Amino acid sequence: MSQKSQQSSQQASPQTSQRALQDGANGAPAPTDRPPPRVRPESWLAALALGLIGIISLANVVVRYATDASFAFTEEFSVFLLVLLTLAGASVAIRRQAHIRIALLEDVLPLPLWRLVVIVQTLAVLVVLGLVVWFGGTFALEEYQWDSLSPGLGLPNWWYVIWLPILALAMAWRQLQQCVERLSQGPGQNASSEHKESDHES
Repeated sequence: MSQKSQQSSQQASPQTSQRALQDGANGAPAPTDRPPPRVRPESWLAALALGLIGIISLANVVVRYATDASFAFTEEFSVFLLVLLTLAGASVAIRRQAHIRIALLEDVLPLPLWRLVVIVQTLAVLVVLGLVVWFGGTFALEEYQWDSLSPGLGLPNWWYVIWLPILALAMAWRQLQQCVERLSQGPGQNASSEHKESDHES
């Protein structure tokens, strides 16, 4: 281990040890340093959507300046890919606990109440995502039955809508995975991962 990394670990150790002592007093298991979980399908989908948005936008700019015209279909594709990118990215963020969360109440709760809060959070998220799956799936089915076409390209509209319930299901699954992981590791794993990331950066 280099001298620089040793200094970084020594700087982070007081906060880490203080958190570990607090978790031990609450009866929680000690947090472990682990790399962020991989969410490959959603990550690949988000990367593909982002790459296509960049290619379409660049091609549209080049054509507009070269020929004084533009691709009319790019707006429809770009909006769809942007929604796809948002939903896939949200699924990745759920699994990696990267969404904004105010942990002030969680930090002062004893272990039993902390676990209850985590379960309530998960149930609330699952209820919302369940509604998205239900209404999104119903809407996609209606679009398929009515043979609705998109206004720009005339493509079947359900091709776009079907991704909403699919990715909502993916987010629900990632939320369950996150809940199980948090309950098994106990409070404090987020602080531990932050110290680990700061050590790698330094």
